[in-house]
Amino acid sequence: MRIHHLNCGSLRTIAPLGGTSAAPAASAAPAARAGGSELAAVCHCLLIETDTDGPVLVDTGLGTADLREPDRALGADWVAHAQPVLDPAQSALSQVVRLGYAPQDVRHIVLTHLHRDHTGGLADFPHARVHVHPEEYRAVTDPAAAHHRHSLDGFMPAHRAHGPLLTPASADRRETWFGFPGVARPQGLSFELLLVPLPGHSAGHAGVAVRDDDGRWLLHAGDAYMYHGELENTPPLDHPVLDPVQRGAQTDATARTATRDRLRDLVRDHGDEVTVFSAHDPWEYAGLAAVNGRR
Repeated sequence: MRIHHLNCGSLRTIAPLGGTSAAPAASAAPAARAGGSELAAVCHCLLIETDTDGPVLVDTGLGTADLREPDRALGADWVAHAQPVLDPAQSALSQVVRLGYAPQDVRHIVLTHLHRDHTGGLADFPHARVHVHPEEYRAVTDPAAAHHRHSLDGFMPAHRAHGPLLTPASADRRETWFGFPGVARPQGLSFELLLVPLPGHSAGHAGVAVRDDDGRWLLHAGDAYMYHGELENTPPLDHPVLDPVQRGAQTDATARTATRDRLRDLVRDHGDEVTVFSAHDPWEYAGLAAVNGRR
């Protein structure tokens, strides 16, 4: 099994911040620890090459329809703020093809949550089963669910018009992952991949945990945090460009802060076993993609 780190949509350019880290974060990407220059924020996705399940996507970034008609598909206000680069070569579809696969080879997509910068590529793989945490599934399908209207508004009509095969993962509230409860397993996958509840950003927001080529855990933490300083620095260092986005999207500020603090503990206590990264931090992405490229 091989894991590829993909940027499926560059966004506005942001600058790194200063600050004092309490200790080196062994579970953060090398480029994040080193700081760096201004970079475009990313839509960090994974492509997992498997022997039995074909290529599996984790998040899909911006899709080809988003790139053709961004204001219609993504919303004009979001486009004005996020400033997507709109490069067709960055779409998950283009990158899947460049890796030697046909679009129909992608039979499974696993999502951290159902916001526009994570679901844009769904329509490019209309035949794929789309796995989400059961709480996220319920939030968009059950009118009686808490945050239903907010959740459905965040799942853009252009990204669900084709009728994606949305599937709730199977959750066992007794199962934990490094102490995180309520872990869910996508149905139909023959390798170990877990949806780990990381509540607060969306109604059923979850990280995706999978072992890399060397057997080390990777945790794609989605939008549980947006800047590496939130985990590495003491006190947590929010990014002034990304933090307003986080606060505008979150469903539960208290839960989100608690999730961030649990991730800080995970980095501190299990940095030798787990690499944690978020969806939009470009320095984390640069470090992991560089390591990926050297394999």
